[in-house]
Amino acid sequence: MRGARDVRTHLPGHRGDRGQVTVEFLGMTPTILVTLVVLWQLVLVGYTFTLAGNAADEAVRAATATAPGGRQGACQEAGLDKLSGAWAGGASVNCATAGGFVTADVKLNVPILFPGTVSFPFTVRGHAGAVEEEVD
Repeated sequence: MRGARDVRTHLPGHRGDRGQVTVEFLGMTPTILVTLVVLWQLVLVGYTFTLAGNAADEAVRAATATAPGGRQGACQEAGLDKLSGAWAGGASVNCATAGGFVTADVKLNVPILFPGTVSFPFTVRGHAGAVEEEVD
């Protein structure tokens, strides 16, 4: 004797669950792709913050170890030195000295999906400061 399930699957016009996994996967594919793109963009934003902070640290370190006349040049060179071409293109490094304290401000553009192409219209800022060293 056949069970009720066997009778239902053999009724005319009833196809069962065949192909359901394929349909569900195809329906979820855009959601999966959008999620991956958003996660990648968040990684780029976080990496840009890391680069800006590190560039500011390097810039202020170089500025404090340089004679006052060459500070601005050393600061800018050190701030841009470790940045790859994708981030260095729109980068700006500014250093200032006031009251024995040297500060460096770095501004970087955040790339959209692929570094080196289009950037978001906002910048990420990195800031660092250090006490001025005496240079002989």
